[in-house]
Amino acid sequence: MLQRRTFLAGGLSAAALAVTARTAAAAPGDSAYVMGYFTESPNRVADRYALHLAVSADGLNWTPLNQGNPVATPTAGTRGLRDPFILRRQTGGFVVLATDLTGTDFTRQNQYIHAWDSADLRSFTNYRRLKMHSMPTHTWAPEAFWDAARGQYGIIYSANSGGRDGIWVNYTTDFVTVSAPQLFFDPGFNVLDATVHVGGGANYLYYKSFSDGRLYGARSATLNPRGFTTYTAGVVSGGIEAPIVVKAHDRDEWWLWGDSFSPVNGELYAWRSGNVATDSWTPLTKAQYTQPLNAKHPTICGITATEHANLISRWGTPAWNRIKSHNHPDHLVRHADNAARIDPYPFDPYQDSLWQLVPGLAASSGVSFRSVNFPDRYLRHSGYVVGLAADDGSAAFAADATFHRVAGLADGSRASFRSHNFPDRHLRHANYLLRIDPVSTATDRADATFHVGY
Repeated sequence: MLQRRTFLAGGLSAAALAVTARTAAAAPGDSAYVMGYFTESPNRVADRYALHLAVSADGLNWTPLNQGNPVATPTAGTRGLRDPFILRRQTGGFVVLATDLTGTDFTRQNQYIHAWDSADLRSFTNYRRLKMHSMPTHTWAPEAFWDAARGQYGIIYSANSGGRDGIWVNYTTDFVTVSAPQLFFDPGFNVLDATVHVGGGANYLYYKSFSDGRLYGARSATLNPRGFTTYTAGVVSGGIEAPIVVKAHDRDEWWLWGDSFSPVNGELYAWRSGNVATDSWTPLTKAQYTQPLNAKHPTICGITATEHANLISRWGTPAWNRIKSHNHPDHLVRHADNAARIDPYPFDPYQDSLWQLVPGLAASSGVSFRSVNFPDRYLRHSGYVVGLAADDGSAAFAADATFHRVAGLADGSRASFRSHNFPDRHLRHANYLLRIDPVSTATDRADATFHVGY
């Protein structure tokens, strides 16, 4: 749940990351991943409080579905959601839970959460709101876990009672009827964004403390309410929350994702570990992962290869691409006042970084970069400087706006773009501005290499 606090420069420590898991056990046969999220952007251009989906084959690079538009929107309560959570049921199919809240009115009292059933995440049925309690407070960031000893699911969430935020739980077998609420975890000070990870010989609960803004971990031999005891030292304060930990399906590799709202809103960070039980997280660079556009407070669930293919078939992949710099992987190619440049993600208008790579205007074997938000304009060079310009229908414009995609000059798995009418020059950035230049040095090759993705 988004809260406005100050970001700690330097990011999360390894110890902090090791105590922030939001993990669901993978089902047999899972080989891919689905992410659920809502969207916001720094200047609120992208704010959409509804369920969005993205898929990934490798758990790191994500393809938004449905053109980045919602796949399900609440029709009751606030008619908006935050903090979605996707759980694969023990009997098959999925349940989706979410906070009943839209925008940033965190003072709203709401005793309900949203819920949907879904056989395959291609459709969402039986929409309902579940009343979790009657306290005059919020019901934030719901998650669920299977308690095998009870033969029930526990739904945990943050609520405030007696002036303090704690973690509460209701039990259910069907996500329709829920038990009376019980206080699940209360260390004596305000806590938020709790998650339960079951397995590895113990049960773990991770939370964020509001007494010092730090992250802590607790553990218990059972999943019983009030059974968890904090076992970590307080670590890291700052503007990262909504953590999730995801295990690779085929090896002992784990990724941690965290949602940052400061210093800019709408940015996810990721780290890697070879052993989730140890403080051995290593930050990933943005060359190693690509988040869905404007994704906030995500949930990640394992899916099969067939489910992955079926989701793409149902919802489709974007008709646009984003283009990431190779040597400045936190920077995207964009236009700004018709100048072509690279700037650090995220920014608004975010549409300035969306491109349709269409057959080259001067040669269909090449490509031209058409702006999504100004579809009559293309990237073209003039005096070797690249900018956004309207197609005037001339042969000269077509030639200036056509490039030939080749293997990345600095990394063959990436892409470089050779000018059509100046074939000794490639598209590159220099002082963050795009131009076409001859390429000779290692720096030139890095400047002229890009990652084309979503």
